[in-house]
Amino acid sequence: MWEQHYTPLAGSLGASAGVAALPVVVLLLLLGLLRRPAWVAALCGLATAALIAVAVYGMPAGTMAAAAGYGAAFGLFPIGWIVFWAIVLYRLTIEAGKFEVIKDSIGGLTADRRLQALLIAFTFGAFIEGAAGFGTPVAVAAAMLTGLGFSPFYAAAICLLANTAPVAFGSIGIPIVTLGAITGLDVNALSGAVGRICAPVSLFIPAYLVLVMGGRRALGGVLPAAALCGVCFASVQYLVSNHVGPYLTDILASLTAMAALILLIKVWKPADSFHLENESSGENLPRKHPIREVLHAWSPYFLLVILVLLWGQSSVKAVLNKATVVFAWPGLHNLVQRMQPLVPEPSPYPALYTLNWLSAAGSACMIASVLSVLVLRMTPAQAWRAFATTCRQLFLPLVTIAAVLGLAFLMNYSGATVTLGLAFGATGVLFPYFSAMLGWLGVFLTGSDTSSNALFGNLQVVTAGRLGLDPVLMAAANSSGGVMGKMISLQSLAVAAAATGMHTSQESRLFRFTLRHSILLGSIVGLITAVYAYLL
Repeated sequence: MWEQHYTPLAGSLGASAGVAALPVVVLLLLLGLLRRPAWVAALCGLATAALIAVAVYGMPAGTMAAAAGYGAAFGLFPIGWIVFWAIVLYRLTIEAGKFEVIKDSIGGLTADRRLQALLIAFTFGAFIEGAAGFGTPVAVAAAMLTGLGFSPFYAAAICLLANTAPVAFGSIGIPIVTLGAITGLDVNALSGAVGRICAPVSLFIPAYLVLVMGGRRALGGVLPAAALCGVCFASVQYLVSNHVGPYLTDILASLTAMAALILLIKVWKPADSFHLENESSGENLPRKHPIREVLHAWSPYFLLVILVLLWGQSSVKAVLNKATVVFAWPGLHNLVQRMQPLVPEPSPYPALYTLNWLSAAGSACMIASVLSVLVLRMTPAQAWRAFATTCRQLFLPLVTIAAVLGLAFLMNYSGATVTLGLAFGATGVLFPYFSAMLGWLGVFLTGSDTSSNALFGNLQVVTAGRLGLDPVLMAAANSSGGVMGKMISLQSLAVAAAATGMHTSQESRLFRFTLRHSILLGSIVGLITAVYAYLL
């Protein structure tokens, strides 16, 4: 069994952390400065991580390859599986000619792009995040905004920014449940702490979204809507997370915000007009469609919501999980020994791959797609075109997702990620701020708040104990800070680019656009955590 060593360079944490960060530096350099496509950056980052794992950490080559393969497999299923079927569902509505009806029905509520973004990217996206998570909200909402006439870049950017506030409670609270399982802390206590950190941020995210879209003047025109949206979402998020638990937090908060926004739009509209970059100033009034036709057009998304909620029920999941296959990943399972201070005692690092092909959220999307073909009365040729188009559209994004998850898992199993975490933990009195930024780093690397909590949750608790800080707060900071790293993870960029049909050359531009917002919002979460740690 190979033992992890977290300071491989002459026992120096600083030097070891500098080398461990090289794969991240390669990603940032290729995407941010050299403007290479995300799949190129991901493969180069993976190659760098492989070299460091073998040459610096002394990881056996076979174990290194197994860890990278394990991560790539996880990237393709369940994550790639969700993205694929979410895009198929969207393509089906286009092939059936129903997306125009969907677009007109939303335009009938409001033709204002700012309100459309709040409705779809924030409230509807938050609902899908709460029900499914793992990339589904960005895939669905970005595709819808593109169909409504948003440019691929703006649709992707807006949805990535919006998919922040709800992430910590995504997929029926899975990130919090995972954090509780990893740390041994009470799930409800963690839920309340995450809610207290995230609610102040959720309060201004809708306004921030509009501010990014068009500046202060654009925000001024829809300030009542943005404020109402933020207040409704944040207040319900706080109350449910603290008094009910993590499972329904996103779903109830998003439904409340969505209902309030729709009611407001019925009695109020902005006094000014707003148009996106390169958008025609002339407004085409949406066609009026019979209510039966509108409901028929929306039926694929109704089916998606119903099935995703069913898939989240423990009784239904128990039945579906009977088809699940769990097996030890060859050449990796329990062949790596985790060491202190990551764990209290040396213990083997498991590598169990769960092929939950029926209970996965992506399978709910798949069944919704199959049922949609029947409900929309599509021909086999139409259904095949939607499927084939999605296959062509998603090839490179799936390569990106597989490569970046391979990189993340390899850094985990080699010990490089723990080295970076220990470097954050050495910040002493500043740790509450850097605790949130550690979660941010984890989500940037893995693309998942759940994975970041599994990776760093226990390290946060151990460090909190050493520094005399509240372990619940520090563990919650990991999950809360992580949500702001979601928008810059290569997995999320690949999903957004694929959903909007964006050219791969635009991915680096999208990364540079979201990076500054991600750092700013992550820092705000870190400051909120510090206030709770030292003042409240």
